[in-house]
Amino acid sequence: MTRTLDTQDTHARGGATRCADCTDGLGKPRPVEPGSWRDRIRQKPGLGIAYRVGVFVAGLLFVLLGLALTVLPGPLTIPPILVGLWVWSTEFEWARRIFVTFRKKARDTWAHAKQHPVSSAAVTIGGLVAAGVVFWAVGHFDLVDRALAAVRG
Repeated sequence: MTRTLDTQDTHARGGATRCADCTDGLGKPRPVEPGSWRDRIRQKPGLGIAYRVGVFVAGLLFVLLGLALTVLPGPLTIPPILVGLWVWSTEFEWARRIFVTFRKKARDTWAHAKQHPVSSAAVTIGGLVAAGVVFWAVGHFDLVDRALAAVRG
């Protein structure tokens, strides 16, 4: 006897799911209030798919911007990636679950930092000082030029 699993049953067992109603490959849409502007967009099939693809592309651009910024020093890479994830979470259930996890971890980290201000400040200041020393050393000792010369042979 074979048994088909519905979405709820598969989620409960921790397996992958496929949205039977989703034909755009972007996963299950987030629930919306009946009568809201997003609900009106979803009522029109062509416009609904175009909107979902637009949200996906907008989020992807932010994520790619964050990844492109990884070549720059500092925490510049994190905010665009979080913005992209937030944009995705407005429309996609899978992104909402990830975003909620990140938001919870951020709140927990902030609460920990408030409970331990001295050690949190020491770690932050120590990291900034270490980054400053690295930047100074790279510039002072011409480490980039030396590395390029060593690579070129």
